[in-house]
Amino acid sequence: MNIRQLPKDEIIKMATNRCKHGHTFLEHPQCYGRKPEKLGFLDIEASALNADFGILLSYCIKQLDGKIFGTIVSPSDMRSGRMDERVVRRCIEDMRKFDRLITYYGTNFDIPFIRTRSMLYNLEFPLYKELKHTDVFYWAKTKLCLHRKRLQVVCDFLGIPAKAHPMIPNIWNRALTGNKEALSYIYIHNQEDVASLEEAYKRLLDYTANRSNSV
Repeated sequence: MNIRQLPKDEIIKMATNRCKHGHTFLEHPQCYGRKPEKLGFLDIEASALNADFGILLSYCIKQLDGKIFGTIVSPSDMRSGRMDERVVRRCIEDMRKFDRLITYYGTNFDIPFIRTRSMLYNLEFPLYKELKHTDVFYWAKTKLCLHRKRLQVVCDFLGIPAKAHPMIPNIWNRALTGNKEALSYIYIHNQEDVASLEEAYKRLLDYTANRSNSV
Protein backbone atom coordinates (compact mmCIF):
# COMPACT_ATOMS: atom_id res chain seq x y z
CA MET A 1 0.00 0.00 0.00
CA ASN A 2 1.32 3.43 -0.98
CA ILE A 3 0.19 5.52 2.02
CA ARG A 4 1.14 8.78 0.31
CA GLN A 5 -1.59 8.20 -2.26
CA LEU A 6 -4.37 7.92 0.34
CA PRO A 7 -6.72 10.84 1.11
CA LYS A 8 -5.93 12.87 4.24
CA ASP A 9 -8.93 11.60 6.23
CA GLU A 10 -7.92 8.01 5.67
CA ILE A 11 -4.33 8.65 6.79
CA ILE A 12 -5.70 10.25 9.98
CA LYS A 13 -7.89 7.19 10.51
CA MET A 14 -4.86 4.92 10.17
CA ALA A 15 -2.87 7.07 12.60
CA THR A 16 -5.56 7.14 15.29
CA ASN A 17 -6.72 3.51 15.20
CA ARG A 18 -4.86 0.36 16.21
CA CYS A 19 -4.68 -3.12 14.78
CA LYS A 20 -5.02 -6.40 16.70
CA HIS A 21 -1.28 -6.25 17.49
CA GLY A 22 -1.65 -2.94 19.38
CA HIS A 23 0.06 -0.80 16.74
CA THR A 24 -1.40 2.04 14.70
CA PHE A 25 -2.27 1.12 11.14
CA LEU A 26 0.51 3.46 9.99
CA GLU A 27 2.95 1.26 11.91
CA HIS A 28 1.28 -1.94 10.63
CA PRO A 29 -0.25 -0.99 7.24
CA GLN A 30 -0.41 -4.69 6.34
CA CYS A 31 -3.16 -5.08 8.98
CA TYR A 32 -5.28 -2.32 7.45
CA GLY A 33 -8.22 -3.90 5.69
CA ARG A 34 -8.55 -1.38 2.91
CA LYS A 35 -9.64 -3.00 -0.32
CA PRO A 36 -7.35 -1.96 -3.21
CA GLU A 37 -8.99 0.26 -5.78
CA LYS A 38 -9.78 -1.25 -9.15
CA LEU A 39 -7.92 1.01 -11.57
CA GLY A 40 -8.87 1.34 -15.21
CA PHE A 41 -6.85 3.29 -17.80
CA LEU A 42 -9.35 4.90 -20.17
CA ASP A 43 -8.82 6.40 -23.61
CA ILE A 44 -11.22 7.09 -26.48
CA GLU A 45 -10.92 7.76 -30.19
CA ALA A 46 -13.45 10.11 -31.76
CA SER A 47 -14.24 11.43 -35.21
CA ALA A 48 -14.16 15.07 -34.02
CA LEU A 49 -13.18 17.11 -30.98
CA ASN A 50 -16.79 18.10 -30.22
CA ALA A 51 -19.36 15.47 -29.25
CA ASP A 52 -22.28 17.22 -31.00
CA PHE A 53 -20.43 16.93 -34.33
CA GLY A 54 -18.37 13.76 -33.82
CA ILE A 55 -19.01 10.21 -32.69
CA LEU A 56 -17.20 7.84 -30.35
CA LEU A 57 -15.27 5.61 -32.73
CA SER A 58 -13.75 3.40 -30.03
CA TYR A 59 -12.77 3.18 -26.39
CA CYS A 60 -10.34 1.07 -24.38
CA ILE A 61 -10.11 0.59 -20.62
CA LYS A 62 -7.07 -1.34 -19.42
CA GLN A 63 -7.02 -3.02 -16.03
CA LEU A 64 -3.92 -2.27 -13.96
CA ASP A 65 -1.46 -4.93 -15.14
CA GLY A 66 -4.36 -6.72 -16.82
CA LYS A 67 -6.68 -7.11 -19.77
CA ILE A 68 -8.18 -4.45 -22.01
CA PHE A 69 -11.93 -3.90 -22.29
CA GLY A 70 -13.18 -2.06 -25.35
CA THR A 71 -14.83 -2.04 -28.73
CA ILE A 72 -15.08 0.01 -31.91
CA VAL A 73 -17.96 1.03 -34.16
CA SER A 74 -18.79 -1.43 -36.91
CA PRO A 75 -19.98 -0.90 -40.48
CA SER A 76 -23.43 -2.16 -39.38
CA ASP A 77 -23.50 0.51 -36.64
CA MET A 78 -22.94 3.13 -39.31
CA ARG A 79 -25.64 1.71 -41.60
CA SER A 80 -28.18 1.47 -38.77
CA GLY A 81 -28.22 5.24 -38.27
CA ARG A 82 -27.55 4.84 -34.53
CA MET A 83 -23.84 5.34 -35.16
CA ASP A 84 -21.99 5.02 -31.83
CA GLU A 85 -24.89 4.17 -29.48
CA ARG A 86 -23.74 0.57 -28.97
CA VAL A 87 -20.15 1.67 -28.32
CA VAL A 88 -21.23 4.36 -25.82
CA ARG A 89 -23.43 1.86 -23.96
CA ARG A 90 -20.62 -0.69 -23.76
CA CYS A 91 -18.18 1.99 -22.63
CA ILE A 92 -20.40 3.04 -19.72
CA GLU A 93 -20.88 -0.60 -18.69
CA ASP A 94 -17.12 -1.15 -18.65
CA MET A 95 -16.44 2.12 -16.82
CA ARG A 96 -18.55 0.84 -13.93
CA LYS A 97 -16.28 -2.19 -13.52
CA PHE A 98 -13.68 0.08 -11.91
CA ASP A 99 -13.38 2.25 -8.79
CA ARG A 100 -11.06 4.83 -10.38
CA LEU A 101 -10.51 5.74 -14.02
CA ILE A 102 -7.14 7.08 -15.15
CA THR A 103 -7.04 9.29 -18.26
CA TYR A 104 -4.74 11.71 -20.03
CA TYR A 105 -6.53 15.03 -20.57
CA GLY A 106 -9.73 13.14 -19.90
CA THR A 107 -11.06 15.96 -17.71
CA ASN A 108 -11.48 18.13 -20.79
CA PHE A 109 -12.05 15.56 -23.53
CA ASP A 110 -12.63 11.84 -22.94
CA ILE A 111 -15.00 12.08 -19.96
CA PRO A 112 -17.20 14.98 -21.22
CA PHE A 113 -17.26 13.45 -24.72
CA ILE A 114 -18.61 10.14 -23.41
CA ARG A 115 -21.05 11.95 -21.10
CA THR A 116 -22.36 14.09 -23.97
CA ARG A 117 -22.91 11.10 -26.25
CA SER A 118 -24.60 9.18 -23.44
CA MET A 119 -27.02 12.07 -22.86
CA LEU A 120 -27.86 12.05 -26.56
CA TYR A 121 -28.96 8.42 -26.28
CA ASN A 122 -30.54 8.80 -22.80
CA LEU A 123 -28.03 6.39 -21.30
CA GLU A 124 -27.20 6.47 -17.58
CA PHE A 125 -23.71 7.96 -17.38
CA PRO A 126 -22.04 7.62 -13.91
CA LEU A 127 -23.25 10.31 -11.56
CA TYR A 128 -21.12 12.72 -9.54
CA LYS A 129 -18.88 10.84 -7.08
CA GLU A 130 -19.95 7.45 -8.43
CA LEU A 131 -16.52 6.89 -9.99
CA LYS A 132 -13.19 8.45 -9.03
CA HIS A 133 -11.02 10.02 -11.71
CA THR A 134 -7.32 10.81 -12.02
CA ASP A 135 -6.00 12.85 -14.95
CA VAL A 136 -2.29 12.18 -15.55
CA PHE A 137 -2.12 15.24 -17.84
CA TYR A 138 -2.08 17.48 -14.77
CA TRP A 139 0.66 15.36 -13.19
CA ALA A 140 2.81 15.87 -16.28
CA LYS A 141 1.94 19.56 -16.40
CA THR A 142 2.97 20.28 -12.79
CA LYS A 143 5.70 17.69 -12.15
CA LEU A 144 7.62 17.78 -15.44
CA CYS A 145 9.10 20.62 -17.46
CA LEU A 146 8.71 19.56 -21.10
CA HIS A 147 8.29 21.57 -24.30
CA ARG A 148 4.83 20.05 -24.84
CA LYS A 149 2.42 18.16 -22.57
CA ARG A 150 1.12 15.59 -25.06
CA LEU A 151 1.19 11.98 -23.86
CA GLN A 152 3.51 11.05 -26.72
CA VAL A 153 6.07 13.66 -25.60
CA VAL A 154 5.87 12.45 -21.99
CA CYS A 155 6.33 8.83 -23.08
CA ASP A 156 9.25 9.67 -25.37
CA PHE A 157 10.97 11.53 -22.54
CA LEU A 158 10.40 8.72 -20.03
CA GLY A 159 11.54 6.03 -22.47
CA ILE A 160 8.11 4.43 -22.76
CA PRO A 161 7.73 2.61 -26.11
CA ALA A 162 6.09 4.79 -28.76
CA LYS A 163 2.99 3.93 -30.74
CA ALA A 164 3.42 1.75 -33.79
CA HIS A 165 0.12 3.11 -35.13
CA PRO A 166 0.25 6.95 -35.00
CA MET A 167 -2.74 9.17 -35.75
CA ILE A 168 -3.15 9.67 -39.51
CA PRO A 169 -6.07 11.96 -40.50
CA ASN A 170 -6.93 10.04 -43.68
CA ILE A 171 -7.41 6.83 -41.69
CA TRP A 172 -9.81 8.56 -39.27
CA ASN A 173 -11.75 9.95 -42.27
CA ARG A 174 -11.96 6.54 -43.92
CA ALA A 175 -13.27 5.05 -40.68
CA LEU A 176 -16.42 7.18 -41.04
CA THR A 177 -17.24 5.29 -44.25
CA GLY A 178 -17.12 2.01 -42.31
CA ASN A 179 -13.78 0.96 -43.79
CA LYS A 180 -12.77 -2.15 -41.82
CA GLU A 181 -9.03 -1.66 -42.23
CA ALA A 182 -9.23 1.91 -40.97
CA LEU A 183 -11.38 0.89 -38.00
CA SER A 184 -8.97 -1.91 -37.10
CA TYR A 185 -6.03 0.51 -37.24
CA ILE A 186 -7.80 2.98 -34.94
CA TYR A 187 -8.62 0.30 -32.40
CA ILE A 188 -4.99 -0.85 -32.26
CA HIS A 189 -3.94 2.81 -31.84
CA ASN A 190 -6.44 3.07 -28.97
CA GLN A 191 -5.00 -0.03 -27.26
CA GLU A 192 -1.49 1.36 -27.58
CA ASP A 193 -2.62 4.60 -25.94
CA VAL A 194 -3.94 2.92 -22.78
CA ALA A 195 -0.79 0.81 -22.49
CA SER A 196 1.36 3.96 -22.73
CA LEU A 197 -0.90 5.77 -20.26
CA GLU A 198 -0.51 2.99 -17.70
CA GLU A 199 3.28 3.18 -17.89
CA ALA A 200 3.27 6.99 -17.60
CA TYR A 201 1.01 6.73 -14.55
CA LYS A 202 3.37 4.27 -12.88
CA ARG A 203 6.41 6.48 -13.55
CA LEU A 204 4.80 9.64 -12.12
CA LEU A 205 2.77 8.12 -9.27
CA ASP A 206 5.35 8.66 -6.53
CA TYR A 207 5.57 12.39 -7.23
CA THR A 208 1.95 13.32 -6.66
CA ALA A 209 -1.26 12.57 -4.78
CA ASN A 210 -4.11 10.49 -6.20
CA ARG A 211 -6.84 12.93 -5.27
CA SER A 212 -10.44 11.76 -5.30
CA ASN A 213 -11.91 13.75 -8.17
CA SER A 214 -15.09 12.47 -9.80
CA VAL A 215 -15.76 11.63 -13.44
